[in-house]
Amino acid sequence: MIIKTKLLTSTIFLCLTVWSCSSISVFSPEAYKQAVELKVESLELMSFATSPYADYEENATYLKTELRKAYEFALGRPNNELSAGQWEILINEEGNLLGGFLKRWEAEDALSEMFVSEMQTLVSDAFDTIIGLESGKIDPSEIK
Repeated sequence: MIIKTKLLTSTIFLCLTVWSCSSISVFSPEAYKQAVELKVESLELMSFATSPYADYEENATYLKTELRKAYEFALGRPNNELSAGQWEILINEEGNLLGGFLKRWEAEDALSEMFVSEMQTLVSDAFDTIIGLESGKIDPSEIK
């Protein structure tokens, strides 16, 4: 009975280990680089939100396109639902992060310095979550 229990426990542990390794995508240097670059570009653009949106509309449109590309890239990777979900939260125009910030800036034309500063902190943290998710993944070269 003890041997059967140990065998069953070992089998379950092995199955869970295999499942957990295969349920998250592997590290992507491209995804990591993309997230870091977009974080820097986003925070930089946000710093200009105290000025009229029209002055930076082209930059905002470009950033939105790059953010959607990053989301689609994350969405298209196998076993990457968690990261794709974080991108979706970040860029959602109806949400309270970068997508909502850009929409509000466009609607209000200029935002207060205090609001911009607070939002930069939140957006920075959201990017750090995405970056941390990616950097915590196993590098394909480490898989044996």
